[in-house]
Amino acid sequence: MLPLVETDEQWDAAVPDEAVMRRGADDLCARLGLSGLPLTRYEAGSLPVYAVGDDHVLKLYPAASAEGGVTEARVLSHLEGRLPVPTPEVRSAGTYENGWRYILMSRLPGEDLAVAWPGIPRADQDRIVTEAGACLAALHALDPTPLAGAVGPGDWGAFVGGQRAAAVQRQREHGLTEDWSEQIPAFLDSVKLPTGPERVLLHTEFMRQHLVVDARNRALTGLLDFEPAMIGDPAYDFVAVGLFVTRADPRLMTRFTEAYGRAFEPRTVTAYTLLHAYSDLPWYLRELPAPPESTFDSLAGAWFSAG
Repeated sequence: MLPLVETDEQWDAAVPDEAVMRRGADDLCARLGLSGLPLTRYEAGSLPVYAVGDDHVLKLYPAASAEGGVTEARVLSHLEGRLPVPTPEVRSAGTYENGWRYILMSRLPGEDLAVAWPGIPRADQDRIVTEAGACLAALHALDPTPLAGAVGPGDWGAFVGGQRAAAVQRQREHGLTEDWSEQIPAFLDSVKLPTGPERVLLHTEFMRQHLVVDARNRALTGLLDFEPAMIGDPAYDFVAVGLFVTRADPRLMTRFTEAYGRAFEPRTVTAYTLLHAYSDLPWYLRELPAPPESTFDSLAGAWFSAG
């Protein structure tokens, strides 16, 4: 019922087309014994995700992202009941057809924190950020060893080296101006990234868009989207924290790091911003307050420092 999706062209032709995706989602729900329940596709996110009635969520992974489906199922099963904020429970997971994979998971109550945020009073925002910091600390405190076979990269140093080699070209492809691009090699050379044995389970996209909040009591009710999870340096997760949770607000970063239990050197987090698997510096420069100067040291102080 779903076509093979292995290339960008196949993705663009199939994944956004709800007529195509709905047929597959309906068929899969029938196979899972969920026929007749309302099926509503979530608008956000790159992968097809459906609310199935009030209690279930169905997430689909084409062949091009099948590895992410394996990762997410394993991580969610590993995390169940182990964090201070709920994560979805896996109810079924496996292969479909033409290389597609799926996870049927529990639906968490609440709404997207990024959507709810503007209407949340400041005191409640502070409390939510504190809860988020404690949640990330709990995630990083878990032993990632049981996931080593399913969650990469196998060699963190090699991953970082590969990202570093491609950093300038990647940012130029995103449209980064030359005054910024030409600074990247020297800045990365100036930052000594940790080489020690500390490795943790990383969410990699710990952001408001992946946190769920109860609109009534404004408490966190969920943490979502683990398909890009990795095992690596804990400072790597603070890229998304600074860009998408605290959003260059030193007061919020202070609250987050106090709840987390430690702070990371802003220049280290800035280096990982350039090395992140999904790095897009031109987008960040449009979304966040401009640093006082067009230098990475200035950016580090403006975006990733506590107040």
